[in-house]
Amino acid sequence: MDWQALNLSLLLGALTVAILLPLALVLGRWLALARFRGRAVIEALVTLPLVLPPTVIGFYLLSAMGPQSWAGRAWAALFGSGLAFSFEAILVASVLVNLPFAVQPVQRAFESIDADLRDAAATCGHSLWHSLWRIELPLAWPGILTGAVLTFAHTLGEFGVVLMVGGSIPGKTRTLALSLYDRVQAFDMASANEMALLLMAVSLVAVSLVFLLGQRGRRHG
Repeated sequence: MDWQALNLSLLLGALTVAILLPLALVLGRWLALARFRGRAVIEALVTLPLVLPPTVIGFYLLSAMGPQSWAGRAWAALFGSGLAFSFEAILVASVLVNLPFAVQPVQRAFESIDADLRDAAATCGHSLWHSLWRIELPLAWPGILTGAVLTFAHTLGEFGVVLMVGGSIPGKTRTLALSLYDRVQAFDMASANEMALLLMAVSLVAVSLVFLLGQRGRRHG
């Protein structure tokens, strides 16, 4: 087992969830309640990372983070090092490709809340924040937790986009999925099997938890 790669993957997953969850709450609730002409376009943009090949996303991110780009030059001026092929680069990539995994379950959770509950809370004089905290979040928590679980599990298995923008630098950008690939390339099948089994177990637990949360949400609904 490549413990260094595992620790880096866990850190990447935790930071991705920490960044995406607040964004998913805001964007998911807004998409659930808003009614405007361009809503379908925004939903399509949120969903796009699900259908785009990871290498396509990685290519454009690498172009945007390269030393000749404004972001790359600004990063180098501030921190004295390049943005591409860094942990920060794979974190940005991870946040982008996991956007639909975080936003869509949250959006569906808020959509399932009866509008009459919001109207009743407003009639009783509750503020938007009070209604969100005391009524909506307790009802939407299965979807919120589902988004967090899916985001974390998907981050652990990311390969193409991470390889494109981060390479496979030990201790810096080499995640568990990349380490697994490297072990196969080196014909170290025993180590590769350990990592594959771990990733498979995490995926199975994540999917099982998602189904359990879905059942709980339907019972409450």
